[in-house]
Amino acid sequence: MKSRTEQAVALFMEGFNCSQSVFAAYADLFGMDRETALRVSASFGGGIGRMREVCGAANGMFLVAGMLTGSIEGKDQTAKKNNYEVVQRLAAEFKKENGGSYICRELLGLNKDGSKVALGDTTPEARTEEYYKKRPCLKTIQGAAAIVERMLLEGLVETDEDGKEFLRKDVDYTAYILERTKPLESAGQEK
Repeated sequence: MKSRTEQAVALFMEGFNCSQSVFAAYADLFGMDRETALRVSASFGGGIGRMREVCGAANGMFLVAGMLTGSIEGKDQTAKKNNYEVVQRLAAEFKKENGGSYICRELLGLNKDGSKVALGDTTPEARTEEYYKKRPCLKTIQGAAAIVERMLLEGLVETDEDGKEFLRKDVDYTAYILERTKPLESAGQEK
């Protein structure tokens, strides 16, 4: 699945945001077309609507988790709990790989002086050579894609005779992922 990490990077280089880049690289596994995937994940870029909150790459990773483990029955408390557990495990791994944070403004090195992010600035920056040099976005996209592959999809993706990848149907995805990934060390994880 290395090509999916490359796909995520290529999407970012085309101008898509971090969330779109990660999520759209995997959407076909869930029968979702590219346009729908890009629309579904569009609002989560820039740390959710360019508010510099949760990193878009992490959000894209969480969207993939939801496609695999999201609850589909409103009263199914166990399914909700299990999905939240998967998301928190992914978040912990992302933080570990990114200096202890999944917050966009922290990853970007913004507001070190304690000032607030100026809301209302919704204009994305131009994608120049300088933009790519100063931003950690490519690294976070690559890292999020690697986490998706390692923690969510490893052992679940197979390839047909035409080379098309698909998800195995003989597995309870949530149970499989929870069994394979490391549990959180304590229930009182820092938020």
